[in-house]
This record gives sequence, structure tokens and C-alpha cells, in this order.
Amino acid sequence: MSLNITKMKRLYLIIVCIGLFLLLSVQAIAQSSRIGYLSINQRKHASENVTYYIDPQKGADQNSGLSIKQAWKTFNPVNQIILSAGDKVNILSPGAFHESLLAVARGTAKAPVVIQFAPGNYNFYPDNFYKRLLAISNTNDTPDEPKAIAIYLADCRFLNVNAVGANIILHGKAIETCVNQSENVVLHGISYNYNRPTVSEIKVVDVQPGFADVMVHPDSWYTVKDSLLTWLGEGWSYRPDSYWQVYDADYVYRQGIQFNNIRCVVLGKNKLRLYFKTNPGFTTGLIYQNRNVLRDCAGIFFAYSKNIVMDHVRIYFMHGMGVVSQFCKNIKMDHLSVRPDEKSGRTCAAWADILHFSGCSGLIEIKNSYLSASNDDAINIHGTFLKVVENPNPHRITVRFMQGQTFGFKAFMKGDSISFINPSTLQSFAVNRVISVKMLNDKNMALILKEPVPQNIINNVVENMTYTPKVWIHNDTITRIPTRGILITTRRRSVIKDNVINHTYMSGVLVSDDAASWYESGEVTDLKIDNNIFLDCGEPVINIHPENVQPGPGAVHKNIMILNNTFYLRDRMALTAKSTNNISFTANKIFMNKNYGIDSCISFYDCSGTSTGKNKIRPTDTLNCPQ
Repeated sequence: MSLNITKMKRLYLIIVCIGLFLLLSVQAIAQSSRIGYLSINQRKHASENVTYYIDPQKGADQNSGLSIKQAWKTFNPVNQIILSAGDKVNILSPGAFHESLLAVARGTAKAPVVIQFAPGNYNFYPDNFYKRLLAISNTNDTPDEPKAIAIYLADCRFLNVNAVGANIILHGKAIETCVNQSENVVLHGISYNYNRPTVSEIKVVDVQPGFADVMVHPDSWYTVKDSLLTWLGEGWSYRPDSYWQVYDADYVYRQGIQFNNIRCVVLGKNKLRLYFKTNPGFTTGLIYQNRNVLRDCAGIFFAYSKNIVMDHVRIYFMHGMGVVSQFCKNIKMDHLSVRPDEKSGRTCAAWADILHFSGCSGLIEIKNSYLSASNDDAINIHGTFLKVVENPNPHRITVRFMQGQTFGFKAFMKGDSISFINPSTLQSFAVNRVISVKMLNDKNMALILKEPVPQNIINNVVENMTYTPKVWIHNDTITRIPTRGILITTRRRSVIKDNVINHTYMSGVLVSDDAASWYESGEVTDLKIDNNIFLDCGEPVINIHPENVQPGPGAVHKNIMILNNTFYLRDRMALTAKSTNNISFTANKIFMNKNYGIDSCISFYDCSGTSTGKNKIRPTDTLNCPQ
């Protein structure tokens, strides 16, 4: 008996020791992960012109990292140093990474730092990713939730990421790449994808009275319990509600489907029968996309940086608010491809917008790119209006973010020029210069201004005039978009030229300006839309629509030229313009099914200085466009 008790005690001690070992191992891994993300001040400067090697297959972090045979295994050693001029990080083979790459690089124009990825699939698991709070424009539904980041390039100078043939595959929600407080960063050849996209897809194979049979895409994991469908992801789950999007050949459009009234039965592998009293909108042969509309992330995020280049980058899928550029200067996107992998059978590549620019400056150039398969706009370029809520003295105002998904970031800097705007007329009535800025909380900022402000300033809005970009969008294809092709509101010179805008469900180009809902500023003063092909877009194809609720002493927008374009119309409306001065619609070709006159194709409201000469209207019985 005593012997059995002794054995039991020994067994108990063994179990306790094993438990302690596992606990200490987990803590050691967590501690190792924390150590891997040193702040800049904690890092050591690396020597110049050194090549470091990482091999997730054969390497070990205990190695020196200075030769192929002495390669590191993870990113952790790189995450502890500041890379110097001429340094190179050579990732020798693809593999699995459970930590972020958090690079700090200090290259020069003559000797940039290079991070080289070998071709292949890189599986990134966010369990030990670097996380931090980020306030991202139009995205801030979860402001207190730290954002996981796969590749974080912080405080970098002259850094080239070369990754031709490298495919970054995320296994959970995360920002795929973030560039913050950096200059002269090039992303070349890299591809991004999700193992389990956060947009789920079904295809309707049969519709009968009372039910529809659907095939679930193999990448859209799910469970059915108590006749209810739940989407399953890596680190997330979601029960579908009424927000759906329909993919119908070249068209993509939104459709409300009240899924809480639908009951599900599993018929076989990836095959479901959906029961309903009345068909909520299912059609045989169509593909239906569904997602959680909570804006909790961005696909790629550029913040407070300048001279950023995306070159030959492919995005097969990104979660969140697309590629968001916020208060950046000089951004070039060349040969950017956003579309699902053709082998995947998926129909969605972007959870919301594709390219979103908020408060940028310098030149935004988007060229030779293919933008498609989104759940929202292809390109959106705007500033942000903040409302004046306090004016304690003539040189001080408190301004507030008003839109629920846009707040928390520094929208003004010392030396910026600002404009005071009447929100009803959307016209400026005063300008000033910022002397200092103080963030009072995530919604309010105090601005000290050079000049005294006008009286009765409360409830007007301000725009940062300094952070307004020039724009050049050319030689791009935009297609399969459920909303608008291009939204643009900037006061500096903008050119939209030589593009094909194809099957946007709403307008191909929208020029807005709004101080009541999204608070996306501002006025357009020099816009040229030249030699584009608009094929079967929503109408009006070009919509100049500032959201002023009353006229002012002048127009909201001015100096807009629309010339040499070709329109293939669904119906008959090529252009609608409101509150615009000096707007011309000339030398355009318009194809339509009915022989309307030019006056039926364009509409001006509260406009002046209009010109509509040399346009040609041609009848057609097809909307096919020359390739």
C-alpha cells in the first residue's frame, strides 16, 4: 500500500514537472516573441554592406546569420538590429513564419538596404505577430483593438523589398504590410493572399419553390448547427446577415438577403440546401459573396511616409480597407494587379476599397494597373473635414472628427495651411496657418493659428490644404466593381487618362465633396478626364456631385475638362454636373442603343461656363468594347 502511494506521489511529481516545463516553455516562447520586437532605441546598429541569411527550412537563430550555412531560421534576429547602408537580408527559401518581420533600415540613395525573398509560398501565422494600435482612415470600427502586422517597415530610409515570385499567404486577419514614418521604400514583385479569405462565396446551382441548392467554395469554411450557417475562419467566425454581393459574369452588385430567416441542411461536401418561405434573391448560376462588415483592419497601410513605390505587386486577396495611404507624400503604383488567383476559382480579391488615399500630398501616380473584384470602390482619393467645436480665443480652435470610422490620427502638423469651409455651401471663406497642434483625445484636436479666426466660426469645418495631392491615373483597367471606379476630390491638378473603366455598377468617376456624412473633402480646381473608355458603367458615368445643400457665392468645383473619351452607355447619361464652374464636355464619342441627342446625355445643374462641342453620338446594339 505504501509502495503504491509512493508511486502515485512520484507520478504526481512527474506530471507537475511536465506541466511546469510546458508552462515555462510557453512563457519562454512568448518572452522570445516580445524580445523579437525591440524598439528602435533598443536596437543595435548593424555594420554597413553586410549580407544576412534566413532559411526557415534549415536555419537556426543561434547561428551567426552571416553565411548560407549559418543562416537564421526566423525574422527575430533581424528584428533586433538597425540595418545599415548596403545591408542585405536574403531569405533563402519559403516556409512558415509565426512572427512578424519588423525591419528598421537606414540605407542611402547609393547604397539602399535590400530585403530579398526567394520565390515560393510564405505562410504567415499571426499568433505571435507584432501588434499595435493604429487609427486608419475610414476603418476605425475597433479603435481599441491592436492591429496584427505581418511585415512592418518602420522608420526606414532607402529600403527595397525584392520579392518576385514570393507569395505571402496570411492565416488570419492582419495588415499584410505596413510602412510607417519611412522614406524611399520600394515593394517590388511581392504577392499577397489569404489561406482563408474573409469574404465567403457560394454558387447557386438550383432554385426551387421554398429552397435553393448551393455549392460552397472550398476555401469558405463553415459549419451548420441547428440549421444555422456559420462561416469559420482562422481566428474568427461569423454568422451571415443581410449584406451580400452578387457576381454575375462581368457585373458585381450588392444585394440584401435576410439570411436570419434561412435554414440550412448539409447535402454533401460543400453542398447546402437553403430553405426559405420566399426566395430572398437567389438565381441559378450566380455567385454570392458574404462578409462581416466590421471595419477592423486594412490590407496594406502606408502612414506618414514619402516616396513609396509599389511595383509589379499582385494582390490575390486582402482583408479590410484595401491599400490605405494616410498622410503620405509621393506614392507611385505601377503594374499593380488586384484580382483573384485564376486557379483558385474565387471571385473576390478585396474586402472593401482597393486603393484608398486620405490626406496625402505630393503626387499620387497609378499606372499600368489592373484593379478588380472588390467589395467597394476601386480608387478613392480625398481629405477629411473636421468640425470646429470650440473657439476659446481668436487664435485657438478645437476641431473634431465627425465620421465614426475616421478618427484618432494627427490630421494637422505645424506649418500646415488650412481652409475654413461653410458645410452648407462647401465653399471656403477664410484661410490660416497652423502654429501648433495638440491631440486632446482620439476625436478632438486643439489648433493654435497664426491669424485670428473669423467670428461665429463654430460648426464650420476645416480642411488641411497642405495635404492635398496631385493625381495622375493612366493606362489602368478598372473592372468588376460594385460601386464607383474612381472617387477624386483634391484641389490640385489631376489627370485621368488612357484608362479602361469597365462594368462599374455605379459611376465610373465620382467627384463629390461632403461635410455631412463621410466628411471627405474637398474642392476640385483642375481635373482633366481624357481619352478613357467607359464601358457599361453605372450612370451618370461621370458624376460631378458636391453634396452642398445650398448655393454659395460661387461654385464648389471648377476647371473640369472631359474630352476625347469613348462611352458605351447602358442607357443615355454620360455626365451629370452640379455646382461647377468652367466645365467642358468636348470631342467625346458616345455609343448607345437609342438615338438620343447630346442634350439628353449630359446634365448641368447650377453650373456656369459650360462647353459641349464636337461630341459624336453613334447607335450600337452591343456594349462590347474593342480590347
